[in-house]
Amino acid sequence: MVKKVLYTLKGYHREDFNITGYSFGSGDKAACIVGAIRGNEYQQMYICSQLIKVLGELEERGQITSNNEILVVPCLNPYSVNVQKRFWAMDNSDINRRFPGIHGGDTTQNIAADFFDKVKGYSYGIQFTSFYMPGDFIPHVRMMETGHQSPSLANLFGLPYVVIRKPKPLDTTTLNYNWQMSGTCAFSIYTNCSDYIDDASARQAVASVLRFLTRMGIIKYYNHSGFIAHVLDEDELMAVKTNTAGLYRRLKGPSDPVYRGDIIGEVIDPYEGEVINQVISPTEGIIFFAHTAPTVMENNVVYRIIRRLHE
Repeated sequence: MVKKVLYTLKGYHREDFNITGYSFGSGDKAACIVGAIRGNEYQQMYICSQLIKVLGELEERGQITSNNEILVVPCLNPYSVNVQKRFWAMDNSDINRRFPGIHGGDTTQNIAADFFDKVKGYSYGIQFTSFYMPGDFIPHVRMMETGHQSPSLANLFGLPYVVIRKPKPLDTTTLNYNWQMSGTCAFSIYTNCSDYIDDASARQAVASVLRFLTRMGIIKYYNHSGFIAHVLDEDELMAVKTNTAGLYRRLKGPSDPVYRGDIIGEVIDPYEGEVINQVISPTEGIIFFAHTAPTVMENNVVYRIIRRLHE
């Protein structure tokens, strides 16, 4: 294992801002794995730390195949992690909306540009990331429909679902999109949480990456086969919204089955405590995404449901 600094921003009143990577094996750029880009992605950083631990052990036992290099970057934004801010603390910009970056641009554009130069050229790019809305997911692999996506390769992670998303203009500035457009086969992995650590979900994520690396011939590792993933278009997921604002009580979680007419959430008057809106399931299916924040606005998406195939 080689620990190396991939990017440094000189600090005048505090320690330098460093992005640190951990390299395993040598030779061709086989796989790059990236963790927390945002300051509240503790689960994503934790998963990478566990991968670094396992890959170090595999390297010591000679189980990384010859002429393959794996790079793991646990955190791109340690400054925001330290001050407990989701985005860049100085201007609230999102580094994962700054790729491919601009050399000579503002701070986060410079960080994105220099970092992207370091991680371009890998055969496979794996990013542990979080959703723009607060909530929990069924663990899954997500790819953007750029013309370069490969759902069959995404299936090799052995997670229950693969979701294909049609990119919107804002998505073109993400790491995943720019990886794909530069020739890297890129995958985003979502576990069931971000801003707290869930060991069971983290172990599943670590196992999924080791399974993929094994199936691509990059490491030698025995692992169970996992799931045969169901491939979904993001548009197939039914959004369930609130009708009013207030405090929110969630009654269902990811993977829970629901039926048409079930009460799956409640909006509560924040002053008087009365239930002012019941969230009703419009279909039969399985909860894919569930909102976790304590408050909601009107027309807030609080669930996404995988509808039963017979509908």
